[in-house]
Amino acid sequence: MQTLRNASVPSAMMGRPGGGIERVDIVIGDDGIVASIAPHAAGPGRDLDGGLVLPALVDIHTHLDKGHIWPRRPNEDGTWENALIGSIADSVERWSTADVERRMDFALRCAYAHGTAAIRTHIESTPPQHDVSWAVFEAMRERWAGRVELQAVSLVGPDTLLDKPALKAVAERVAQAGGLIGGAVRTFPRSREAMHAVIEAAGNAGADIDIHADEIMDPASNVLLSLAEAVIETGYKGRVLAGHCCALAVQDEATQQRTIETVARAGVAVVSLPLCNIYLMDRNAAGGVTPTRRGVTLIHELRAAGVPVAIASDNTRDPFYAYGDLDALEVLREGARILHFDHPQAGAWQWARSIAGDAAAIANFDYAAEIRIGAPADLLLFRARNWTELLSRPQADREVLRNGVGIDTTLPDYRELDDLMES
Repeated sequence: MQTLRNASVPSAMMGRPGGGIERVDIVIGDDGIVASIAPHAAGPGRDLDGGLVLPALVDIHTHLDKGHIWPRRPNEDGTWENALIGSIADSVERWSTADVERRMDFALRCAYAHGTAAIRTHIESTPPQHDVSWAVFEAMRERWAGRVELQAVSLVGPDTLLDKPALKAVAERVAQAGGLIGGAVRTFPRSREAMHAVIEAAGNAGADIDIHADEIMDPASNVLLSLAEAVIETGYKGRVLAGHCCALAVQDEATQQRTIETVARAGVAVVSLPLCNIYLMDRNAAGGVTPTRRGVTLIHELRAAGVPVAIASDNTRDPFYAYGDLDALEVLREGARILHFDHPQAGAWQWARSIAGDAAAIANFDYAAEIRIGAPADLLLFRARNWTELLSRPQADREVLRNGVGIDTTLPDYRELDDLMES
């Protein structure tokens, strides 16, 4: 039995209404479960001196299978188009079982050390890659059970979505692994047909859906709307998540309103990827041009309409994003600046649930990412005492407790992967 006294815990992170911070004492049983949470009072235990305590975090849109290939496959101009070309070439040439496994494990060790407890990853699944990468994912899920809860989504292009035999092969492999059906579609004249194909495949597989939608600053791209309409038209009852949705931000007001209302009616959730999209979108291949568009979707308007929203990491040190370390706190810190959900500050902690409880609910993880009685004491401990102290520094000295026990937060060295980067 241990007691964490004088802890600052946001009400939102305990599943309570309001945007304040409560000063509490947290008792953790010998079984690693939170036994009680009470207003702070004098007594024995570890005094946190008002330091923030948050639940371990959730990252619902990542790409573990392509992470850390930047040294061997850099994106020379930083554009989305060259990122896609480079990623496909690397997968065809280099993605053996051993290569994917080592990079995926490296990425998971980073996320775990930073304090992430649940991750959803997209898996490159265009045949024949699906046979390699899904087997690696299943091995990683077993290896990391009890430390990081893992989900996976098939990732294919629109041509594969419309190729019935190929999509059937992917869906069968996904169903075997208990995964989700997905794909990436943007500015595609047959987007409506592609979304119906996804729903049909998901229905046959008994799977949920997660789509990369409209990752482009083109107001004519209508994948998000097509997805929501297809859900309504088919009566699909599974969970549906749409990622990116960048085009929504540059469409006319009438299209925005129609799309948001349809998404809300369909029960589709949306995840924004602020770091990756501000890196990719509105970039000029020739350089020398200052970007003026952030590449993020309308999360405030979506949330106001009742759409569940989250933010997540997306890519890590690959052609789509040269940076990142699967640190969900970094996503929150930079997301607050990029997406302006830090004011009014009374609601900021509710937005912080977008990498915690709200994200966990969208993905339907077993891990709920809330601090509550009866939950595992999977906690992050900070010296920072409030919002501005937390987001002003990287918090490299954070403590990570899993089941009430501190873990080693030493990050893996990039040199471990040097042999994989040789040509």
